[in-house]
Amino acid sequence: MKDIRICFLGESFINGTGDNNYLGWTGRLCVNLAQQGYKITYYNLGIRRETSRELAHRWQSEVKRRFCLGCQPLVVFSFGTNDTTQQNGRVRVELNESLKNARNILAVAKHNYPVLMISPPPILDDEQNSRTQVLSQYFTELCQELEIPYLDIFTPLLNSSTWMQEIEAGDGAHPDSEGYTELAFLVQNWSAWVDWFKLF
Repeated sequence: MKDIRICFLGESFINGTGDNNYLGWTGRLCVNLAQQGYKITYYNLGIRRETSRELAHRWQSEVKRRFCLGCQPLVVFSFGTNDTTQQNGRVRVELNESLKNARNILAVAKHNYPVLMISPPPILDDEQNSRTQVLSQYFTELCQELEIPYLDIFTPLLNSSTWMQEIEAGDGAHPDSEGYTELAFLVQNWSAWVDWFKLF
């Protein structure tokens, strides 16, 4: 059986912040894969408050340390929420820079590994959600251009009472276990995710 190694890269939503079970959506995905009989090693490389600017500087060295000769690698990215966060009256990373960072990250990653990209999710702040939605639309176009599968989780989670109620009960951004379970379900049933594992 293939030695499948998955690196999940991004911010606090990758990290699973807020989940009292400490699995987040990435852990739940990998539990599901193990139950299906896959041999999985997964690396949660989410860093709270990190923007695409910081991610662009670290992701390659993080991944290289974790993939070995003969293993089957997969890189999953999800970032953007921290880019659209306002700090001192301005967004932390302007739209044009976010797109430049994303292009640089994804183009290099695709050249070296199988890559999947997942949109940033919504939070409780309507104004920030508007900025995140615009960013996600641009990410959609970028991934189409680069031929990288892209999953919009923003729209279904914005319409999810479970997700929105849990982030309201929490810190205004992160859900608890049921919200992350719902996010994991979206990825788990995504055709690009399912099709990738059909290869093994």
